[in-house]
Amino acid sequence: MITCPFQGLADIIPKDTLLWKLKLLKSAAAYANSRLHSVKAEVLVLSSGKDQMLPSGDESQRLKSSLKNCIVRHFKENGHTILLEDGVNLLTIIKGTSKYRRSRRLDFVSNYVPPSMSEFERGFEKIGLLQTASSAAMFSTLDDGNIVRGLGGVPNEGPVLLVGYHMLLGLELSSLVEAFLREKNIMVRGMAHPMVFTGGRELSSTEFSITDWMKVMGAVPVTASNIYKLLSTNSHVLLYPGGVREAFHYKGEEYKLLWPKQQEFVRMAARFGATIVPFGAVGEDDIAELVLDYNDLMKIPVVNGYVRDATSKSIKIRDENQGEVANQAFYIPGLLPKVPGRFYFLFGKPIETKGKGEILEDREKANQLYLHVKSEVESCLAYLLKKREDDPYRSIIDRTVYRALRSPSNEVPAFDP
Repeated sequence: MITCPFQGLADIIPKDTLLWKLKLLKSAAAYANSRLHSVKAEVLVLSSGKDQMLPSGDESQRLKSSLKNCIVRHFKENGHTILLEDGVNLLTIIKGTSKYRRSRRLDFVSNYVPPSMSEFERGFEKIGLLQTASSAAMFSTLDDGNIVRGLGGVPNEGPVLLVGYHMLLGLELSSLVEAFLREKNIMVRGMAHPMVFTGGRELSSTEFSITDWMKVMGAVPVTASNIYKLLSTNSHVLLYPGGVREAFHYKGEEYKLLWPKQQEFVRMAARFGATIVPFGAVGEDDIAELVLDYNDLMKIPVVNGYVRDATSKSIKIRDENQGEVANQAFYIPGLLPKVPGRFYFLFGKPIETKGKGEILEDREKANQLYLHVKSEVESCLAYLLKKREDDPYRSIIDRTVYRALRSPSNEVPAFDP
């Protein structure tokens, strides 16, 4: 039996008054609808999937098509009183959709508000399975060259530029950001591809997604001006020179650095006297096997059309003169899951640029430092690939047994550095 939510209104409001109010509402709605096209302000619409009073899902799509600058976030499990229900935080949504402003202009550096504890917990809850399955082991290098467990070798004071290898699909990101927050209480500002922040791919109705959570957790569009702003505020900045090409690498390119021919970050770091920390991360081949890459997908009819379309619509941030790294192809790789192994991180010995002003003037010295950083990242990768063979808890089975016999929250040991 379906009941009308307004069934009891006639008992509360006189019939003539109710009819007058409905006519007034209809007139006002017609007036507003006729002027929606002229609204230029940014609009954020929240819609519910279980709204029993109003068709908020359909209305959100109508507003999306009528308003020039509107995005929608759809919450399929919520009802009419969405802002009063558990699991919906308006501030988180505003931050995740880049609607928070300290000024009239959007600035991903000055407008950023660090995540609260509840946002931290909820954000990493979304990827909790990957976190548990990969059980990342962190290592870092002290100033004397000794390698230790944990992040003790990474400077606490910024500006710090973390430069490293991008795993397939960026699988390492959540583990890295979570480790810095948990161990050092440092919010790492990751440089991300501009496609994460553009509205070009906004659907008419989309749920609060992983890209929204990336913004909440500090992701910033990778531009020279944003790196400049972050380093000038003594931030810890995460940079992947290999970018999209490395994160969407092809078969046989695991742990291969696909960096630009010319240095891009060295002189910027030297300008602010930033400490460069090279790092390597391995473990993607312990989580899944890449069975269908870009070259394979381009041989499949229909699918290749979708890949071409996605790639053609993407924002190009490098030109062909910068080498293979400029060939950024957006595609969903075919992966064959494995019994999970483990992620390993090694942060190399910090490289100081403070007092090295000659790097700003001498392109050759800047290039030498760039090649040195690249070599250090390759050394970190080689070290981890070798040492992980000695880890008695590399398999998730061994780690599960360890936690069962001790405590689920205990840090699982790894190889001796």
